[in-house]
Formats: sequence, C-alpha cells, structure tokens
Amino acid sequence: MVGSGQISAADTRTGTVTSVLDGATDWEPLSGGVAHHVQRVRLADGRPAVVKRTPASSQSPPGMFALEAAGLRTLSELGGVRTPEVYEVTEHHLVLAALAPRPDTDQYWEEAGRAIARLHSVVGSTFGWPEDGWLGLLPQHNKQTSNGHEFFATHRLLRYVTEPKVQQVLDPTDLTRLERICERLPELLPSAPAVLTHGDLWRNNLIATDEGSPVLIDPAVHWNWAEADLSMIYSVHRPPEPFFAAYEEAAAPQAGWRDRMDLLNLREQLSVLAHFGSDLPDWIRDTKTVLRKYS
Repeated sequence: MVGSGQISAADTRTGTVTSVLDGATDWEPLSGGVAHHVQRVRLADGRPAVVKRTPASSQSPPGMFALEAAGLRTLSELGGVRTPEVYEVTEHHLVLAALAPRPDTDQYWEEAGRAIARLHSVVGSTFGWPEDGWLGLLPQHNKQTSNGHEFFATHRLLRYVTEPKVQQVLDPTDLTRLERICERLPELLPSAPAVLTHGDLWRNNLIATDEGSPVLIDPAVHWNWAEADLSMIYSVHRPPEPFFAAYEEAAAPQAGWRDRMDLLNLREQLSVLAHFGSDLPDWIRDTKTVLRKYS
C-alpha cells in the first residue's frame, strides 16, 4: 500500500539536498511507459525501486509527480486497492517500491476484476476532482459538476479539439461529428453515478506483488462513470475474459455495457492523438470510425 512518501530535503548541517537515490546502483531501463522514462534501481540500503522521470526533451509539468503520488494514496486509502509504496517525490522524479511482473493467469485476472469492482463501489457526489491533473503529459481537466454527460462531453471529449496534433489529423467533418456525439450523449449513454476511477486503466497499469496479487500504478484519479474507466482496459490490449467475468459478478454493471465500450473509449483515442498525432495512422482510422458510427 502507499506510504506517506519521502520528500527530498536539505540537510540542515551541510545545506546539501539528500535523496533516496543517493548511492543507487544497477540502473536498468524498463519498457511500457509512453510519457516518462522508467528505470529499475537498487537503493543504497538494498531496496529495489522504480524511478520515473520525464524525458530530457520534455519538462515535467509543476506538481505532476506529487499529484501521481496523491492519486496512488487515494486509490489505496479510499479505493481499497493495492498500490506501490512511494519512497520519494520531487518536481523531477518519483521513486516507488519495485514490484513484480504481472502473472498472466486466470486467478490473477479474476482478482484484478474484483479489485476494480471494489474501486468502482466508492460513490462520489460529483463528477471530476477538486483539482486538475495529468493524463500522459497533457492536462486532465477535472472541473466538478453533478451532470455526468456534461462532464464527459466537455472535459473528456471536447477538451481535445484544441490540441494541435488533434487538429492536424481530424478534419472539420470529424470535429462536427464529435460535437454531434457530445450533444447526443444523454441518448447514447445511460445515466450512472460518479464513482472513484483510476482514470488511465489500461492493461500495463496493472502489475503485481511478489505473491502475484494485482497492484495499480500510474493513476489519473477522478470521479467518473465506472464504464468510462472500464472502457480503456476493454478496448486497449484487452485482458482475458476472467477479468470481466469477475468484474461483472462483483459490480453488476448495467445491461449492455460492452456495447458502449467503443464510444466511451473515444476519450482515450483523442488523448492518444493529442500526444502522437500523425505518428499513429491506425488510431486516426479507428477514431474516425467511431465518430462516424455515433454521430
């Protein structure tokens, strides 16, 4: 579970800045991250750890890593799911306890499905979050509202239309279709309560303890529809069916939820285009397909 986090601090006797990374060895790059460089290290006291930094070509947005650490704490303390212990947070990096690779077994995925159902059982009073956050390297707008359709339309879909890389790959017809979908959301998506969501719930953000239990990483925490959270892991590198069967048994989602996954995952498609644009022609094609289908 998340600890309180250890912040780099000045040594009052020498004026130097101390860090848990002082004396760290065995720096090894890890794969999987798209917004940050991730490395596994061994701290001077022998503990294995994972270090997240933004690429040298990018600048860490102020407070990004502190918000991620707070999100991990929220998932653990309020959502009741496992998250890695936070060893250190600075403006430039985040140091977490190292965990194990995900075992690809039915038992693991069933436990993961129940964990996400447990997270989604925490109901909030509004959609959004008290402060804005980050999804990848772009701002996540979390202005709070009691209207889920308004929140999803304004802060999860339309917020991307001004991103330069989205404007480069979606033409005026595509953007008109997006606006039409946002107008039609109340007829396309059933009303549902705001629940605690991970916010960036794709398969690679589920790893494991040494004993093989699921652990969640890299959150973009906010209150949203459960199906909005579920749509990402359903649509991007979908896990095996035991995950969804266990989730359905524990959470009892509304009938027809699978039919709504491609529409709800439009948020992720637009976010990816906002980050990578013309570099991902398959994503452009799939996004245009969804826009045509629901407009």
